Amino acid sequence: MLAVSYAKINLFLEVIDRLESGYHQVNTVLCGIDLFDCIKFSLTKSGSPIVWSSNAKLNGQNNLMYKIADYLRTKYGLEESVEIYLEKRIPIAAGLGGGSSNAAIAILALDKLWRLDLASEEKHEIAARFGSDINFFLEGGTALGENRGERISRMDDILIDNILLVNPGIEIPASIAYGAVELPAPGEAKLYDPKRPIATMYNRLESGIRKLYPKVYRILCTLDEFGSQKSMLSGSGSTCFGIFENENDLAICQKHFHKLGFYTHKTKTLSRREYQKCFPS
Repeated sequence: MLAVSYAKINLFLEVIDRLESGYHQVNTVLCGIDLFDCIKFSLTKSGSPIVWSSNAKLNGQNNLMYKIADYLRTKYGLEESVEIYLEKRIPIAAGLGGGSSNAAIAILALDKLWRLDLASEEKHEIAARFGSDINFFLEGGTALGENRGERISRMDDILIDNILLVNPGIEIPASIAYGAVELPAPGEAKLYDPKRPIATMYNRLESGIRKLYPKVYRILCTLDEFGSQKSMLSGSGSTCFGIFENENDLAICQKHFHKLGFYTHKTKTLSRREYQKCFPS
């Protein structure tokens, strides 16, 4: 079975408080975008799951797809196993949810391949065991994430074209990003207005990361200088994105970053229908 695994950006990320579990309570708006990894799932007769990738750092048992495959195989007493190959295109530890997206697609694909016939609630319970963003990628489109991000509520599609992603090649652990955040005072948490999607975009983590990683700060400033309507960090970073009024302005900015050696990608947000059209079936 072949599948694509889409990335996401956060249009909004407010960090409200710290939970007793050690995670942070967030209010976030996530959108699927058209950047994707490719994944091949092949059934095997027996043995432990095998995960390997075009990026050797993602091979083996630390990959979330391995952990999910091993969990499902044990939980349901399956004799069949699986070999998974990941063609990695989404930057790693970059605020684009690549690992969480891969994990969600693994849940959906293995449900089909192993004929588990899992209910939607069961898939979401499994997703929540392994991460905070995985639940979003079971749905796609645009959604509100609450608690630690795993409580997902559908929103109307927010469709934005001419988005430029810029990644400086820095991997920012979520623990560092959240460790540097300054929580809002009670009653002062920011709110997102879907009727003004660009005007109310915000990322609470950005301020702390700008201070820790000057290269991120310079990217955001440069996006502004090239005419981005809104320049922002996605998730816990390090990918930044700018929203441009037209393709020509975006192309000029992209060429500038390309000369500096940064990873760039022109993208757009996806409707839920576009996102789910490529689900494993």
